[in-house]
Amino acid sequence: MLVVKDLVVHYGSIMVLKGISFDVAKGELICLIGGNGAGKTTTLYSVSAIIKKSGGQVLLEGKDITQARADKIVEAGLVQVPEGRRVFANLTVRENLEMGAYVRRDAAGIKPDMETVFTIFPRLKERIRQAAGTLSGGEQQMLAMGRALMAAPRLLLLDEPSMGLAPMLVDEIFAVIKRIRQGGTTILLVEQNAYKALEIADRGFIMETGMITKSGRAADLMKDPAIVEAYLGG
Repeated sequence: MLVVKDLVVHYGSIMVLKGISFDVAKGELICLIGGNGAGKTTTLYSVSAIIKKSGGQVLLEGKDITQARADKIVEAGLVQVPEGRRVFANLTVRENLEMGAYVRRDAAGIKPDMETVFTIFPRLKERIRQAAGTLSGGEQQMLAMGRALMAAPRLLLLDEPSMGLAPMLVDEIFAVIKRIRQGGTTILLVEQNAYKALEIADRGFIMETGMITKSGRAADLMKDPAIVEAYLGG
């Protein structure tokens, strides 16, 4: 589904990503974990063309999207839910969801997909006419995810979906991520909560200072003493 080869990103003169490579197979849930400043969000932003790449290659379903514009990447089926939700605060829940479908050409499919979003997130239906800026943090995260689903993604990039949420809501969001994956959407997850991420992932990649330092099956990474000590509170 996704192949990233030797990806390099600079912020000015500083090399933030130092030639990272990884892949995501169709139907997989892959997580990137690491400390603050490791380059996880930069990786997602560069893959989805929100920031410029200095070098490397990105392939989506075998097609080179390295130089593609962000909107064309969304049209190709790769959609990102950004860190911090970033909903359209002055628009209603319905309008935010409609914005998610702006690149779609299948008008007939939009209404049933919105009903699917309401099935996954019943609270959004209850607040359908409410301004997004008045929702709680957890509800805004649900809306950001629902908005992304309205773009009919085949590959969904999630950036810190549990950040700032109460523990009960964290469990709810991770249950939804599992449900989305079970529905056939491939997922690349960046998450500070390494235990939660590895618990639901097929494979994981550990990032440190712009490099991938370790990778493997999520179940194996959870038993690795160094990872337990560094990321799992061991």
